[in-house]
Amino acid sequence: MKKKLYLANSYGFSRQTKNSLKEFIEIFENLGLEVYEPFTRTTKLANKGKDWAYNIAKSNVNDIYECDCIFAIVNGNPPDEGVMVEIGIGIALKKDIFLFRDDFRSCSDSDQYPLNLMVFASLPKDTWSRNYLESIDDITSNKKNFMHWAQSTK
Repeated sequence: MKKKLYLANSYGFSRQTKNSLKEFIEIFENLGLEVYEPFTRTTKLANKGKDWAYNIAKSNVNDIYECDCIFAIVNGNPPDEGVMVEIGIGIALKKDIFLFRDDFRSCSDSDQYPLNLMVFASLPKDTWSRNYLESIDDITSNKKNFMHWAQSTK
């Protein structure tokens, strides 16, 4: 059975960044993962009926429950609020979490952590940097936990 990855991101809100999702999805699928990308999975729900926004949110939460990990793209200053909520749900569910940020802007008051300190509660205390990726190459790098996680069995 394939591991399932929830790709938390805000890229689907922009035509330009939406194309970047294809590169991530291709890499994950080549690693043998099943990718749950929320914008793609909820297309049929968008703008359908008065409860469409709630239905999308509920669908995303259900997908997080189903997945083995959350790979969160946390670009922006601050990062997207929805992505932060998805990480919070992942923390509560004790999911494996990986953060991706190739945004060079400072987004923290800490010299140690590049994001809000609460986000790092989702990562291992002493080895958090192995779950923090800053480039596409980091995803398949043997120096990072993601590659090992993707190739391990459940």
